[in-house]
Amino acid sequence: MPVKNAEPFLWQCLDSIIHQSYGNWELLAVNDHSDDDSFEILENYSAKDKRIQVLQNTGKGIIPALRLAYEKSKGKYITRMDADDICKQNKLGVLLNNLLKYGRGHIAIGQVEYFSENELGEGYKKYAEWLNSLTAKGNNFEEIFKECVIPSPCWMLHRADLEKCGAFSSDQYPEDYDLCFRMYAAGLKCIPCNQTLHLWRDHPERSSRNDPNYLDNHFSELKIKYFLKSENKSDRALVLWGAGKRGKKLAVLLNAAHIDFHWICNNPNKIGNEIYGQVIHDESTFPKFQSSQVIVAVANSIAQENIRAKLQYSGMKNMKDYFFFC
Repeated sequence: MPVKNAEPFLWQCLDSIIHQSYGNWELLAVNDHSDDDSFEILENYSAKDKRIQVLQNTGKGIIPALRLAYEKSKGKYITRMDADDICKQNKLGVLLNNLLKYGRGHIAIGQVEYFSENELGEGYKKYAEWLNSLTAKGNNFEEIFKECVIPSPCWMLHRADLEKCGAFSSDQYPEDYDLCFRMYAAGLKCIPCNQTLHLWRDHPERSSRNDPNYLDNHFSELKIKYFLKSENKSDRALVLWGAGKRGKKLAVLLNAAHIDFHWICNNPNKIGNEIYGQVIHDESTFPKFQSSQVIVAVANSIAQENIRAKLQYSGMKNMKDYFFFC
């Protein structure tokens, strides 16, 4: 558990771990150069509960903190926690039991719930709802190019399977999304779960709100990196569907990677124009490209479903012929 200036919430987090119904755990809490009383709080808890080990980050940032904690850990099963969140009392027990039931090659995941002392944004509510709908069926990886489909503080892996994914060796941010792609590439299977096991706290100081490593452009770069590495077929034409903000960002990345693609959309103001050296065509020309792979970069949910229906009607399959990137 990386800890950076978590003083206002840390005691709730630690209490939720201490009071787990499953008790055979160790917590490796890494203080990441906090300038509040986080380290003192960790030390006080460690003095009372020897299952809590407090470390000082020898590097700087979440990845070095995770790496250090993992190096010092002894457990056969590994999970991660965020210092401003809260575990449900049965979290560790449910995740472990699911792993024991399904065996190696699986990821145990729990459903999540956002909460906040202030008004919770609709974006967070929709993300949790979408994420939980995937987790309930265990088909998380079917939407991996949209957003991170494994909640970073609510998974558990057998140590050998985490090693198979490269554990925390990667320096790539966003580190949770990068690990998610590596889990997928390693062929791990998600275990369905219909229980809420983790309470995700939203507050103004969250790293995802403030750390430049979590800006949207990093997510787009990661998606293109893994798409080209594991999914793109060089013998098939590539179509980019959508010329809004996300589509333009992906076009820049594809150009930078020297990947040829056809660009289509339904916006009459953009059709026929040349953007970033690519002429944008009307989406009605899509039948010309039915043997291609398609990246869908259209944000509107209704438009997405219409596009999905067209692609499926053409006999195309998700995560093989078409990929939703938003």
